[in-house]
Amino acid sequence: MRHVHKLCTTYLILLSASLLFAGCAVGPNFKKPTAPNVAGYLPTQPTTTTNVPNVSGGEAQQFVQNRDIPGDWWTLFHSTPLNDLIERALKANPSLKAAQAALVVARENMLAQRGAYYPSVNAGFSALRAKTSADVSPVTNTSALNYSFYTPQVSVSFVPDVFGLNRRTVESLKAQEQQARFALAATHITLSSYVAATAIQEASLHGQIDATRQLIAVNSEMLQILREQYAQGYVAQLGVAAQESQLAQVAATLPPLLKQLTQQRDLLMELSGGFPSEERPAEFEFSSFQLPQELPMSLPSQLVEQRPDVLQAEENLHAASALVGIAIANRLPSFNLTADAGSVASAFSQILGAGTGFWDLAAGVTQPVFEGGTLRHRERAAQAGLNQAEEQYRSVVLTAFQNVADTLSALQEDGEALKAAVAAEEAAGTTLAQTKNQFEAGYASYLALLSAEQTYQQAALALVQAQSNRYADTAALFQALGGGWWNRMDIPKS
Repeated sequence: MRHVHKLCTTYLILLSASLLFAGCAVGPNFKKPTAPNVAGYLPTQPTTTTNVPNVSGGEAQQFVQNRDIPGDWWTLFHSTPLNDLIERALKANPSLKAAQAALVVARENMLAQRGAYYPSVNAGFSALRAKTSADVSPVTNTSALNYSFYTPQVSVSFVPDVFGLNRRTVESLKAQEQQARFALAATHITLSSYVAATAIQEASLHGQIDATRQLIAVNSEMLQILREQYAQGYVAQLGVAAQESQLAQVAATLPPLLKQLTQQRDLLMELSGGFPSEERPAEFEFSSFQLPQELPMSLPSQLVEQRPDVLQAEENLHAASALVGIAIANRLPSFNLTADAGSVASAFSQILGAGTGFWDLAAGVTQPVFEGGTLRHRERAAQAGLNQAEEQYRSVVLTAFQNVADTLSALQEDGEALKAAVAAEEAAGTTLAQTKNQFEAGYASYLALLSAEQTYQQAALALVQAQSNRYADTAALFQALGGGWWNRMDIPKS
């Protein structure tokens, strides 16, 4: 019990010494960057987009200021297959699981470093059996040449964090943990947005394939008419050959579209953690989506708190600031306190006996004197790293605002583009039908019919692309504003 009492006393001495020697952490204290002082994302803030009636994706969209983004923003498209696919991806995607594991690694490394705040206590026991020479003095206080030693011992060591070396190290690791947390949020947003974009692209490919097959049918019908007219002597063989060439050109565009569709389906399987040979998710058409009609518009001051890439850059800046303190502390003296308590007995039964105990206390200090300029240059490198992190943070913030501005501008123009594409497709369809009737009646030339066919083909495909752009840019806006990760239960808040 006396040894235990001495150990407790020693521990209290070391703990008091840690409080006595604890000073201010050297180096800069991190200050959170202020949000950019800007009123909006564009010179003129958008309020609504163009309404295009009687077409999928043609609804007008309202921009709602200061509207929070739901953590499951994709549900605003009202597509059950899309909801199921994204939720499946968030549970099974290996990249997301890897990001979750990376967060655990960073957190455990930080907690491990925090252990240096406390004294290190080690317990040991050693046993020795030996024989000494008769020509020398006996080792024990008896004349016996054979002897045994039993030594239980407790050692306590502590390094007072006088200049904050450990505190800055923990601060740096904590910032790295936060970086990993925001990397998880970024992976979450990227994955959900990528799945949504891939599903929209699949719907676009279905539309392009349908339009191409209709064009093939139209060209096949015209080829049949030309062949009949050629047999009756109304047209030359050159006209039949030209139409055959036109049909072949249109038909040649179909296999690449089918290949892209298959690849998109394979990609959706990969994103959701499945193999291409497994059961495929439901196919996506534009009719399976509903365009969200109310879009959130976060305040510019909120964007830097919502974008994971900005928050990662901020934590990188925080870690760089702590590294400067670490570099400075490494050039200053370091202190070490140690204590040992135990007993030594020649018989195991006497370990706790009177007079067998021993103890010691020691203190030391080490000051770097000459390191060939290593520590000085490391401090300069850390300061340059801090300057680099500051500029990287500014670059990421500028890119974030650019992303939002580009997406808002795209959404405004998408409505106009869709309106123009609908008008062009309707006009081209009318022109093609009238030209076809005139050609069959002998009032229009084959060249006029061929031109009408080509115009309609371009208009039909442009309409599909305009629809796809509107859906895709809507999903991109949610991603650009941060994706609502802070409203998710599966992403740690701190």
